[in-house]
Amino acid sequence: MFKINDNYLKLPGSYLFSTIGKKVNEFQAAHPDKTVIRLGIGDVTQPLAPVIIDALHGAVDEMGKAETFRGYAPDLGYEFLRTAIAKNDYADRGCDISADEIFVSDGAKCDSGNIQEIFSVDNKIAVCDPVYPVYVDTNVMAGRTGTYDPQTEMWSDVIYMPCTAANNFAPEIPRETPDMIYLCFPNNPTGATVTKAQLQEWVDYANKVGAVIIYDAAYEAYISEPDVPHTIFECEGARTCAIELKSFSKNAGFTGTRLGYTVIPKDLTAHVDGKDVMMHSLWARRHGTKYNGAPYIQQRAGEAVYSPEGKVQLAKQVAYYMNNAKVIKEGLLKAGYTVSGGVNAPYIWLKTPEEMTSWEFFDYLLENANVVGTPGSGFGPSGEGYFRLTAFGTYENTVAALERIKKM
Repeated sequence: MFKINDNYLKLPGSYLFSTIGKKVNEFQAAHPDKTVIRLGIGDVTQPLAPVIIDALHGAVDEMGKAETFRGYAPDLGYEFLRTAIAKNDYADRGCDISADEIFVSDGAKCDSGNIQEIFSVDNKIAVCDPVYPVYVDTNVMAGRTGTYDPQTEMWSDVIYMPCTAANNFAPEIPRETPDMIYLCFPNNPTGATVTKAQLQEWVDYANKVGAVIIYDAAYEAYISEPDVPHTIFECEGARTCAIELKSFSKNAGFTGTRLGYTVIPKDLTAHVDGKDVMMHSLWARRHGTKYNGAPYIQQRAGEAVYSPEGKVQLAKQVAYYMNNAKVIKEGLLKAGYTVSGGVNAPYIWLKTPEEMTSWEFFDYLLENANVVGTPGSGFGPSGEGYFRLTAFGTYENTVAALERIKKM
């Protein structure tokens, strides 16, 4: 008789946003007269920029002609897109990343979950707490996290790095030495950032102890302060210790179009049986075996992101969402909430009032204001007592949601 991967049985409950969706659907079914405003999941609301639409139409037309039709994409992605990424996201920032170190995919979420496959199951992971749930959950599925304690909501073989108000929601070097370190800046869910000097400390530490940093930079387009790095490869020595995940979802609105990429420098190696093994080669093997490449149409759309017109149009979209963040943050502060984030990221992290738990505040907000957010405890134990609101709604809904919240 067949057997299952029983690590899946260790996962507590359902995926965070699936649980939220279920609760909201139940509320709407019970209150069909209520209009719910969703500021929970980090999904964009503005349409794709005109230059991207033009690129999509052009690529679709190409696919309808025999002489320009494209089949399977190259394993790493089309040269035109990887070259554009290497120039605009790295070379123009003074970073030494070549096009053949870039792997195009259908999004950073998939890559952040799949990247752990090229690492041994006995590696010890360190994660920020609170943290994007995919990092931990996919390691649970792989059997790397040990046992779960429902009282503490922690895994026995995971190193948690608390990100609290006391340390400005930025992690500190852990006392126990990890093998794999997950970092996300600007951070999801707290919106916190680190300076280049702070990130350099992590790079130096990883190189010193022989750890690898999995660096999620999905929100770098929202950085507004000058000393906040847009990529870990701005730091000296990052090529020998870091893998970077990037997405077109939040900077270009590709949540429904699906496109992202991962950077693995050829200098990142593991010592195995007296030989240095390139992690780049392992990911290339995994990529080529399990993935047939992002569609040509999407990759042409991704190329348009880096055009002069694309940069102008997308800067306006980022500014639109960050104006929403300003509205939310200022409105909550005036209403007496303790708030952070919303400066270099489209997320606002607020302390729940009157010692409510995160889920109690979720229910209270849904019932009394008909507004949906995300309970902080869903991101980890240190998220308890906090709540995340997203700036990805429309401006009109954002303003309306704040008015409802202030009236509670």
